[in-house]
Order: sequence, then C-alpha cells, then structure tokens
Amino acid sequence: MNDEYTLTSPLAVHAARAGPLLGLTILWHPELDRIGQQHIGPPEAGKVELSRYLPMFGDAGLAGLPLGHRSVSRAPLTIARDGAGNVSISMASGRMAVTANGQLLLAAAVFTPEQVTRGLVLGLGGAILVCVHWMHGLPRQNALPGLLGVSSAAIRLRDQVRQAAAVSLPVLLLGETGTGKDLAARAIHAGGSRAGAPYVAVNMAALNESLAVADLFGAAKGAYTGAQQARVGLFGEADGGTLFLDEIGDTPQVIQPMLLRVLENGEYRPLGASRVLHANVRLIAATDQDLSARQFSPALLHRMEGFLIRLPPLRERREDIGLLLRHVLAEQGDAAVLARRLPAAFIEILCRQDWPGNVRQLAQVLRRALMAAHSGEALLLETFIQMPAPTPPAPVPSAIAARSTRIRLEELAPQEVARVLRVHGWQIQPAARELGISRPSLYKLLAMYPQLRRNAESPT
Repeated sequence: MNDEYTLTSPLAVHAARAGPLLGLTILWHPELDRIGQQHIGPPEAGKVELSRYLPMFGDAGLAGLPLGHRSVSRAPLTIARDGAGNVSISMASGRMAVTANGQLLLAAAVFTPEQVTRGLVLGLGGAILVCVHWMHGLPRQNALPGLLGVSSAAIRLRDQVRQAAAVSLPVLLLGETGTGKDLAARAIHAGGSRAGAPYVAVNMAALNESLAVADLFGAAKGAYTGAQQARVGLFGEADGGTLFLDEIGDTPQVIQPMLLRVLENGEYRPLGASRVLHANVRLIAATDQDLSARQFSPALLHRMEGFLIRLPPLRERREDIGLLLRHVLAEQGDAAVLARRLPAAFIEILCRQDWPGNVRQLAQVLRRALMAAHSGEALLLETFIQMPAPTPPAPVPSAIAARSTRIRLEELAPQEVARVLRVHGWQIQPAARELGISRPSLYKLLAMYPQLRRNAESPT
C-alpha cells in the first residue's frame, strides 16, 4: 500500500492481527464540516465515553475536536465493547435524550455484533447523529473525485479503483443499481494513462438490436437502409481512450462474440466494411446482474473479469450517509442554509433506511424533501417514496388505533411519543393530533419524560 495514503498509528499493528475496530462517525452535525469526522475506539474489549467534550473526532491524519455542541450533555454516556463483540450503551446522568436506531433509550442497552455491522445510529440531544460501526482498518486519506465515504468499504473501493487505473486490463464493475458504477468507471479512466483521451459511455440495454453492430463498431456507407454515409461507431469514437459498457448483461446475443474478439485480439469489422480495424480502447463494463445465471457468454465474462470490482451497497456503509447528504445539499445551493430547512429527526430517518436504490435513491429523496420543505410541507418519508416499514423492536401501545376511545396518558409509552414527535419535527400540534390527545395532554407527557421535553423545547 502506498504510504502516501496511510495514517500511521500505534493501533496499526495490533488492528492488523485483531478483530475490527470500533468506529464512531459523525453522521450529522449543525456544523456541516464536522460530518464524516471519526473517532476510532478499541480493537478489543474496552469503552469510549461520549460527551460534549470527549472523545476527539477528526478527519484522517488531522487533529480532532470534540462534538462541542450544547445539545450534547457534559455527562458522558458509555459505549463499551466486550470480548464477544457486543456493544453496550449506558446512559449518562444528564437530561440529554438519546436514541438508538430511532428508539429512545431509557436504560442501558446491548447491541449484537451484527447490529453494529449494519451501523447503529445514535441520536444525541435531538441535534447530533453518530454512527457506531466496525472499521476494518484505520482511516486514510485516499480521496478520489466522486467516490465519497469514510467507511472501510469506501476506502477499499478507492484503493481498488487506483489499482485498476494503473493497469490496462479490462474491468468489470459489479454493484446494485445506484451504487455509482459510472463514477467508478470515470475515476478509473481519469486515473490512468488514457486520462486525456475520450471517455465514451453506452448503455447496452438501450441498444437497438438490429443496429447494435453499427452503433458499436461502425458501418460502411450503404451497409443498411438509410446509411447515407459511413459511421465511425462507439469503438471508433473512443479510440485511444476508454469505452464504458454499462448494463453489460443486456448485451444482444449477436454482439457478444464480436466483443469477445475485440478483447482477445483487438480486432473488429464495421458493418459492411471490407477490412478489419484494430481497437485501441480500454474496456470497462458494469452490471447489477448475476451474469453467470443469465444467457451470457462465459468466455466473454471471463475476459471481462481482468479486474473485478464490487461496489458496496449503501446499507453496508451507513456511516457514509451523512457525507452523501451534505454533498447533495452542496449541489443544490448553500448547504448550510438548506440544511436548516431539514429537522434532525428527518435526517435521522434517512440515515436509518437501507436504501434499495442506494446513493441515487437517497439523493432523489433529499432533493424532493428540500422542495417540500421550501413549500412548508411536512417532511414524511412515505410521501416521497414507498419504503418497507421497519419491524418494531417491541410492541407498544398504539395511539393511532385507539383514537376512538379515551386515552390515558400512562398508556402511551415514551418510545411511541418520541417517535411521533420526531416524525413531526417536534411540533406539538400535529404530534398531539396523531397521538389522539390534546396539546395540554402532550405537554403533560413532556413533563413526565424530561428527556423528551428538552428536545421539544429546543427543536433543531
């Protein structure tokens, strides 16, 4: 590994032979430049005390700062890791409201290694979000344009892109829709020896099968009806550079042997031409399909797998969601101004989703949410996209189902009250309406649960 991108630490040797490190990443902070900063906890059994003043969160290789925000208690909560990889969270003695994956913590809680693998979203004081997760190496500065993230998965992806860029082998990018395969292809091209040459992209699923040969390899004048002049084709357009074949799994059957020939000896013949041309093109292909399970040429697949890169889905790098949200905000305008339109409770909901459409889906939902916020609409995720309802951790009294009868306040669990308040951005009137109680009754509940009251009085 290039030392230029390595952060040295006394933990490095130990972490290499021990299990994963416990990572804490800032998912959301009113100071947007704090998003993505990290603290690396113990590689084995140990604990981290999290408060307004400790620990230090920083970018890789740079000095860190504490969370520092007034919404975070001075009294620390403890995040402890045992020898089996379970992570427990013990509450601080202060009044700060703490949530874990959307559930208000009223007592100590224990989370399994699998739950930490999925990323545990902690809400602190209604303003700060921190992701507790595993790191399979130390943070490193290895940035590449467009490939954002501080997770181990994002670091590994950028390393692989650099390696692929340094060689001339064909590359096959595997990943679900929306994971950024086109961004990875562009980064490989930009980082290689062909960076100054053309980069040409084509969606193989969009090719007209009857004209696919001419589209890719070109055609002589008169080769088919309507061919009034010779066509260069995409291979010709990409001469000296890179040709990106997206959705390679949808390549028409008639094309697959021709692509195989190009990969084997660099030769191709334009439709209707009398001579063979030589392709001076680097091929990168991408798919979200299992090509071995489709009617796809095994020989072509093996040739395309000169360098194989798997792009991780967003649910496997939850700690990167905050950085991606900040990036989308910056694309839309003044990120700091736009962020103030979004309640932290709504951001928390975004961070907890698994996002089957990955980064593309997350960005689309955030853009729509910004438009809704600008119009004064309530920010409810279900109004932007149909997401599977999360399974509740435990049954709680349902205020909604009991609207037709008189509700006693003690029947409403604090977790249910916290959930409804967060959904409505800590606004009393709409939250009371959903709970089926009056505004004065909701204020009584807030008095019963001081952790909730602090957030309701100072929404972010």
